[in-house]
Amino acid sequence: MIDQTVLEAFNSRVQVNPNNIKEMKASQLDQIKGNGSEAESLLQNKQLALFIHITKFDLTDQLTNIVGHSQDDNNRRIAISNQLAGLTSFIDTLKRAVYYKNRVVTMQTNPAAPTHNIKEVL
Repeated sequence: MIDQTVLEAFNSRVQVNPNNIKEMKASQLDQIKGNGSEAESLLQNKQLALFIHITKFDLTDQLTNIVGHSQDDNNRRIAISNQLAGLTSFIDTLKRAVYYKNRVVTMQTNPAAPTHNIKEVL
C-alpha cells in the first residue's frame, strides 16, 4: 500500500502550466522553484544519468534479442518500448520542472521579460 505521506505530497503538488504562473501565490512559486532545483540536481547527477543510460541499453539489448514474430514476441516488443518511453517521459518531466523554475525566476527578476512557448524552449 502507498504511504499516506506520499499521497498527501502528490495531492498537494502545484499544478503549473505556462498560463497560470502569473496568478500563483508566492508559496506556490517557491514550491515550483524548489521542485525545479531538485529536478535540475537530478539531471546533473552523473550516477543517475549512468543508470538511466544503462537501463536504456539493457532494454535495447532485450529488444534486439527478440527475433520471432509471434504474438508473445510482439507483446514483449511493445512492453519494452513502453518502458523506454517511460524513461524518456521521466526525463521530460524533470526538464519541464527546470523550465518552469527558470521561468518563475526570470519573471520574478525581470517582470517585463518576454515569455516563450514551452515547445520552443524544450
